[in-house]
Amino acid sequence: MRLDRFLWFVRIARTRSVAGAIAASGHLRLDGRPVARAAAPVRIGNILTFPTPRGEIRVVRVVALPARRGPASEARTCYEDLTPANVSQQAPGH
Repeated sequence: MRLDRFLWFVRIARTRSVAGAIAASGHLRLDGRPVARAAAPVRIGNILTFPTPRGEIRVVRVVALPARRGPASEARTCYEDLTPANVSQQAPGH
């Protein structure tokens, strides 16, 4: 499956053009390698690392390839969020 379609189907990006821009920006990494094209193939088991609009780094593992852009609850079953928890959330007051 194409990277831009995956990002859009699993609702990481609101539109397909935004998904393509994320992929083409060069800031997204697929299994640790920078990706600069929206047509890069995504497979089950791949790990995607990318910055969020808030400046945080998000890490997700592809668990399944979606057949369609369904509801958010269905989309969340296609990836596992591996983003480390914020340090301030782990140790309050530190």
